[in-house]
Amino acid sequence: MMVGLLICLSSAVRAQAQAQAPKIGFVNSAKILQEYPEAIDANKKLDAMQKKWQADLEKMSKDLQGQIEDYQKKEPLLKDDEKKSRQADLSDQQQKVLQFQKEKFGNDGALAVATDSLLRPIKQKVIKVIEAISKEKHIQFMFDRNEQIMVLLYGEPKYDYTNLVIDRLTRGD
Repeated sequence: MMVGLLICLSSAVRAQAQAQAPKIGFVNSAKILQEYPEAIDANKKLDAMQKKWQADLEKMSKDLQGQIEDYQKKEPLLKDDEKKSRQADLSDQQQKVLQFQKEKFGNDGALAVATDSLLRPIKQKVIKVIEAISKEKHIQFMFDRNEQIMVLLYGEPKYDYTNLVIDRLTRGD
């Protein structure tokens, strides 16, 4: 009788401990953004912008380099005032190249602004879906595990909700 009571009590304590243990899951945010069609489209737009601006920058740099080489060839034949004038022009041209680079690729440049404006709404959708899945599955903590972020160093695949998030985003739930 006493053994039966101990077994029941032990089972009840174990069930209560399991009920109180937090449920944890994880997702791979990089994979979500690589497979979610809206994110793919946004990244294609950003890549196109970046490639165009990079080509423009390379053309400007190549033109500047050509002007510098031309100046260096002709420098011995130029008078002092012509040298100063050409050097000032080259300096101005170099500043324009640097300004273009900063305007397009700087921390607050056009590419950073475009990236934020295109990806912020997508990331907000992803977070909402992750929150919905977490509530449905009674997950108290959802971690991110991808190539850049290793907040979660190990996770059993059965607790990986990445594909569920991608599926919900794709279906538009």
